[in-house]
Amino acid sequence: MQRKQRLSRNTAYFIPYMLWILLFVIAPVLLLIYQSFFNIDGQFTFANYQTYFSSNTYLMMTLNSVWYAFLITLATLLISYPTAYVLNETKYPQLWLLLIIMPTWINLLLKAYAFIGIFSQSGIANQFLSFIGIGPQQLLFTNFSFIFVAAYIQIPFMVLPIYNSISELNPSYVNASRDLGATNWQTFSRVIFPLTLPGVKAGIQAVFIPSLSLFMLTRLIGGNKVITLGTAIEEHFLTTMNWGMGSTIGVVLIIAMVIIMMLTSGGKRRTRKGMTK
Repeated sequence: MQRKQRLSRNTAYFIPYMLWILLFVIAPVLLLIYQSFFNIDGQFTFANYQTYFSSNTYLMMTLNSVWYAFLITLATLLISYPTAYVLNETKYPQLWLLLIIMPTWINLLLKAYAFIGIFSQSGIANQFLSFIGIGPQQLLFTNFSFIFVAAYIQIPFMVLPIYNSISELNPSYVNASRDLGATNWQTFSRVIFPLTLPGVKAGIQAVFIPSLSLFMLTRLIGGNKVITLGTAIEEHFLTTMNWGMGSTIGVVLIIAMVIIMMLTSGGKRRTRKGMTK
């Protein structure tokens, strides 16, 4: 009797979850795949995929998207890992985590316009450069400003999984390494970092995948000098009204995201096997 009640409860909890997945994940993906096989005139065709893979323009957009996503992820990782490590050593880590998370409560558009003011010719950044004698520089609408702002926005999503991995690390492993005569660098490279690698991989997933399809920042901060697949999708859906081509690019992005998730999954088991060896 109790088993039937538990089964009915689990089913009741499971149904809303499955409805959400079907309506807001599976159905949009299927619609995107379906739409990718139609041209601008509504005729069934494979020409969209042929155009994508034979066009140097789309291939360069793909390379640009991957390259900028890599740079954003690398910059975010280099900042977030030391930050998470220091947070774990502080007295009130939860308070500092809250301060790091708080910017995510602000709308992305508002943050973008705030950085437009900071990087403008009369902004705080150029005022500081003038104060130290360098003079005003063209900071806005550059690759640097785009990567800087994108990395700033993505930092909380990299810090959280890394911090969780570091906080769950058993201190006895670190103490044992030092007792055996390992240096600080050897302890970090052979003990701390391998054991926290699952958090790093989770952070890479959370940052690299959204960075592939950025389009708002490319316009507002990059000034359309940074062209990615996200920009192309926006153009096809809102300007040229070629929904089939836009859907094709979206399908390619989904496939790329799945590949990235497959490459960065399964970290805990591999790490544990490596440590036991």
